[in-house]
Amino acid sequence: MTHRLLAILLMLLPMSTTMAQEYSSSFNSLKLPTSTHTAALGGQNVSLIDDTPSAGWANPALYANVSDKSLALNFMTYASGSTWMGAHFTKAFGQRHTLATGVQLMNYGKMDETDEVGNVTGTFSAKDFVIGAGYSYLLTDRWSGGANLKFIFSNLADYSSIAMAVDLGVNYLDEENDLSLSASAENVGTQLKAYDDRVHTHLPFTLSLGLSKGMAHLPVRFHLTLTDLTRWKRSYYALTEEPEAGKSQKVSTSKLLLNHVVAGIDITCTDFLYLSLGYNFRRAYELKASGSSHWAGISAGAGINVKRFQFGISYAKYHQAGNSIMCTAAYRL
Repeated sequence: MTHRLLAILLMLLPMSTTMAQEYSSSFNSLKLPTSTHTAALGGQNVSLIDDTPSAGWANPALYANVSDKSLALNFMTYASGSTWMGAHFTKAFGQRHTLATGVQLMNYGKMDETDEVGNVTGTFSAKDFVIGAGYSYLLTDRWSGGANLKFIFSNLADYSSIAMAVDLGVNYLDEENDLSLSASAENVGTQLKAYDDRVHTHLPFTLSLGLSKGMAHLPVRFHLTLTDLTRWKRSYYALTEEPEAGKSQKVSTSKLLLNHVVAGIDITCTDFLYLSLGYNFRRAYELKASGSSHWAGISAGAGINVKRFQFGISYAKYHQAGNSIMCTAAYRL
């Protein structure tokens, strides 16, 4: 069973090259984190072992490490008054099966509606709504695998769109050595209904590898995530300016690789308190390129775990329009 899941993920690599070439995608709210811990570690992490239902939103194999009957709520401020919020729940069946459900809403708020010459004629609203169900199976004492099925509904004024996505993931967890290794294929799917029924857009497919490792004699845990592993051309062109006629530009291999790296560190002060710091190299470059260099790429957060209750808060910057603060609360019923 383990080999089959690994084979499926390896098969997705060449398939995703044809499904998810170097295009810009829609439904980009699917890229946003659903927990403060993930947000604090750079916003993208598929190997974080965290006892909260939203941990499996990016890698469904991680549901296997979440307590039975856990409920989590999240809320994040986004750019220009937008908000990202949701709820997640997990239920364990026996020792090996875990089911999960989740909903997320991106509310972009009110916007001015204008005519072709720029006159304001009114206002309109825009929203993305995601509903999903997940399943994980504990293959052995260390290996787990899982899948998510998500339906995405998007509304933009009088236009609407519907899409479906699947996430697949595997995780290897060695608790004795505090080591977690993961692979995840997110947002494998298609648009079922286009906004104008003519032009179909693409989902933000992401293939990621992750590592989380704790230190034996230090209260720290390091996290490393390699993401967007099928979009190397996008990284190349993002790192090169418009070349002069007849000239070509070169980008170093290390710089190209860093554009796919998200790094983070946890400081576990006590059994019930953690502090987190993260750095997203691509986000840092894109924000600096857009003229917003203040705290670009940096994220931070903290969380507490008291008996059955968890609470976390994080800071990050996803857009030049403003900073984002995220809060999550979880409770084991």
